[in-house]
Order: sequence, then structure tokens, then C-alpha cells
Amino acid sequence: MKAALHTSYGPPGAVLQIKGVEKPVPKDDEVLIKVRAAGVKLLDSHLMKGGPYIVRLLHGLGKPKIKRPGVDVAGT
Repeated sequence: MKAALHTSYGPPGAVLQIKGVEKPVPKDDEVLIKVRAAGVKLLDSHLMKGGPYIVRLLHGLGKPKIKRPGVDVAGT
């Protein structure tokens, strides 16, 4: 399975990398979605850039804790 990952803060075109990752195994209270379409919003861009700086307190000071950006998806 391939995923767009970011491991540092910066402009989206510079920090996003497409890499192969293992297929996640859902826990008892989770679901696994086969994504057919994904949306990108302005908030995702701000989180990748690491600004405003108060956001870094929640998402990691040196590098982001959440490596897979975006939450707007459609699928089965």
C-alpha cells in the first residue's frame, strides 16, 4: 500500500513523499477504509508548514507526530 507521508515541516511540495507502508490492521473499535477519493483543505497545508507555531505544541515541536496528513476521504 502506498501513502503520502511528511516527516518534517515545510511547504507541501517539498516535504511530502510517496512511500510504501504496511496495510494497517484495525482494532476492535476501528474500521479500515479503501480510499477512492481524498480531499485536501487549507488546514492540512498549515499543519505541514508547522504554523502558526502554537500548532507545533500539539503536533510535535521538531517534526510532526502525525505522518499521514488529511482526514477527508470517501471510499468503501
